[in-house]
Amino acid sequence: MKQFYDLADCGTEEVGRLLATARRLQAHPDPHALEGKVLSLLFLSPSLRTLASFQAGMARLGGATFVISPDMSIHGLETRPGIVMDGTAAEHIREAVPVIASYGDAIGIRAFAERRDIDADIADTEYKGLGDLCETPLINMESAINHPCQSLADWKTMDDLNIPAQGGKFVLSWAYHPKALPLAVPSATVHMAAMRGMDVTVLRPDGFELPEPIMEKARQAATEAGGSVRETSDRNEALAGAHVIYAKSWSSTRHYGDRMGDQKLRTGLEDWCIDDPWFESADPECRFMHCLPVRRGVVVSDRVLDGPRSVVIQEAQNRMYAQMAVLYHMMGSGE
Repeated sequence: MKQFYDLADCGTEEVGRLLATARRLQAHPDPHALEGKVLSLLFLSPSLRTLASFQAGMARLGGATFVISPDMSIHGLETRPGIVMDGTAAEHIREAVPVIASYGDAIGIRAFAERRDIDADIADTEYKGLGDLCETPLINMESAINHPCQSLADWKTMDDLNIPAQGGKFVLSWAYHPKALPLAVPSATVHMAAMRGMDVTVLRPDGFELPEPIMEKARQAATEAGGSVRETSDRNEALAGAHVIYAKSWSSTRHYGDRMGDQKLRTGLEDWCIDDPWFESADPECRFMHCLPVRRGVVVSDRVLDGPRSVVIQEAQNRMYAQMAVLYHMMGSGE
C-alpha cells in the first residue's frame, strides 16, 4: 500500500483485509512489526483523536512518530500559493512537506477545507497538491472532502456490533451546530455506508443537501455493494427502522463559503439535536454514532450520548486499531 487517501481507492476486498488485520492486531498486538520505522505527522488543522491514535498505534507496533504543525514551527508555515513572503512566515509548505516526508517511512497529512470554492474542495485540489510534494507513502488524516481513517474505524465498529450490512438501514443525519463545518466526514461516511452495502438515508434540512458528485459517488458504491442511497428532509420517514443514526454537522451547500448566508439558513434549526424521541420508530437495537468532538446539548442530548445506544467511545478506540492496520500494510510485512 503506497497511499491511503480514500476507501473508494481500496475496494471492498482490500477494506476487508485491513479490517481483518485491525481485528488481529487488537487481539494479538505485534510490538515489533514496525520496529525502526518512522511516521511523519503534519497537522495543518487541529486534532485530538487523530494525533493521539496515530502516535499510540505506531508505539504499539514498535515504531516512532514526530509531529509538525504551523503552531509548533519556529519559522511559521506559509500555505498560500504564489505569495510574496514578506510577512511573518519564513518557510513555505512547498519546501516543508518534502523535507518532513523525507524524515519518515510514511507521512500523514491533515488539512481542512478552506470552504471558499465548493468545486475546488470537492476535487480536493489543495490536499492533492500537498500529496504531490512528497514521494513517501501518504495517509489522508482528513482533507477537504474525505476522512478515510474515520470511515474505516466506523466500518469496524459496525462489524464489531454485528450491525447488518445488507439490509441494514444507516441514517446520516445533519445536526445543528453554531458554525459552518467541513464536508469531509459526511462525504466519507455516506460513501462508507454505501460501500458496506447498507440502505443509506441522508437526513438534512433544505439547503444542506450534500453535493451531487458526493451523492453520485455513494450511489455507485451502493449499486456495486447491493445497497441504496437517498436524501430527504422528512425526519419520521428517514428514521423508521434505522439501525444506525450517525449525527454530523456540515456547511450549507447552498451558501457554501457565505458565512452570513449559512448562518441565516441554520437559524431556527436548533431542534435538529439528536434526542430519545428520534429513536422511537428506529430498530430496537439502533445505535448512535458520531466521529467526535461533539457539542453536548447542541448536536446530541446528554441522555443519548451517555446512554446505551451511544458507541462514540468505541468508534474513537477503533480509530487506533484501524490505523494500525493501515500502517502495518503500508510499512510492515502486510504491504
